[in-house]
Amino acid sequence: MAELGFVDKVAARAGIPPAQARPLTEAVLRTLTERLSGGEAGALAPHLADELSPLLVKGAEPPEAFGYDEFLRRVADRAGIDRPAAERGARAVLQTMHRVVGHREFEDALAQLPSDLRALAQPLPHGP
Repeated sequence: MAELGFVDKVAARAGIPPAQARPLTEAVLRTLTERLSGGEAGALAPHLADELSPLLVKGAEPPEAFGYDEFLRRVADRAGIDRPAAERGARAVLQTMHRVVGHREFEDALAQLPSDLRALAQPLPHGP
């Protein structure tokens, strides 16, 4: 998927302008890469546009062990946004990635995450 298409989809899902979606997308991808093993992050990279895929490449260092709150803190700090916006943005990026990467490969990567972080990739249930 072209970068512009990916970022536009993130913007639509997060309810933010595309100009804000780019730094948010980068912040989520960088933080996700820190949390995944190099192999799993690298397996996701080819599915993204050339401009975004390098954000998922890492060396042989092991994944960092941090949870939901730290994940959102890092995203918020990197993107210069507040925590609620980081949560909406992380959800939008992960849901967009799920569609782009495909279910099996995406689920394999997210299996390394705690359940509350994996839940960000699931669509919110709609009310009655």
